Amino acid sequence: MQLGMIGLGRMGGNLVRRLMRHGHQCVVHDVQPAAIEALRHEGATGAASLDEMLSLLQTPRILWLMMPAAAVDATLTDLVPRLSPGDIVIDGGNSYYRDDIRRSVALREKGIHFVDVGTSGGIAGLERGYCLMVGGEADIATYLTPIFTALTPGATDSAGRKTNADVPGPESGYLYCGLHGAGHFVKMIHNGIEYGMMAAYAEGMNILKHANIGMQQREVSAEITPLPHPEYYQYDFNLPDIAEVWRHGSVIDSWLLEKMAGVLRTDPALEKFPGHVADSGEGRWTIAAAIDEAVPAPVLSAALYARFSSRGQGVFADQLLSAMRYAFGGHVDAGPPEKSRDA
Repeated sequence: MQLGMIGLGRMGGNLVRRLMRHGHQCVVHDVQPAAIEALRHEGATGAASLDEMLSLLQTPRILWLMMPAAAVDATLTDLVPRLSPGDIVIDGGNSYYRDDIRRSVALREKGIHFVDVGTSGGIAGLERGYCLMVGGEADIATYLTPIFTALTPGATDSAGRKTNADVPGPESGYLYCGLHGAGHFVKMIHNGIEYGMMAAYAEGMNILKHANIGMQQREVSAEITPLPHPEYYQYDFNLPDIAEVWRHGSVIDSWLLEKMAGVLRTDPALEKFPGHVADSGEGRWTIAAAIDEAVPAPVLSAALYARFSSRGQGVFADQLLSAMRYAFGGHVDAGPPEKSRDA
């Protein structure tokens, strides 16, 4: 099939490369000419403008948008007047599912089909394949099956081993989830779960890192709870080795654990990482859905709030806690320990 890809960043460019490996023709466009040129050298057809892209695509035209959620509406404003009835627009980014519903209604009035595709796989998806969660009209999703199957890992068994089956579906990494917004709703919850999984790994490793606290000299103060049994915390654990051993036969083995183990092997002190963790929206939307549904989600909520805290959003509250302790009891809180003492 032929497809136009708009947005050639970390994900969009690799989606094009994987599609071309499977024989699909790709016309590419990006605001960065260098990104277009790079894929042109790899076999894609470059388009310097939306008009040029649309002139190169056969009808009905298939346009895949791969960009930040905040940029989708502006792109559609430029793109839609240039489209014709029967054309298909795919949003493969991390848009809010409610925006999908709104956009699908507006495009349907013009006879344009809209498909939302939650796309998971990260930068490794080029080689491993992508997990696709699809929402929209069922017949349009079926029409696009050759594109989806090219992008997914292919059929695997419960142990992740490749099978001979070549049937599109959940075993291959592609699922039609329902009407407009369904794909991004499923991806939204996927990312909320991802927040929780990452937080669990990080918190567990942090407990292991500080299991040597009994060997450290601690200040004796009325303001600091004493460690009652320092003899219980005399361990200097090798965190890279622990992450690695968990990858072999452990019930908490996962691709995330594999990535964490790799980072710890190359940078065990994590000196390249500032500890400020961004959130791109899906975690917030997951919690909002849980509230609307009156469904408890304490782990996912805590993981989201931990990201806020990592960016210093809790500093004022911490200062106020310290101020109240001083105001009612004259307590003076010490600053954080030296980094060298915590290493």
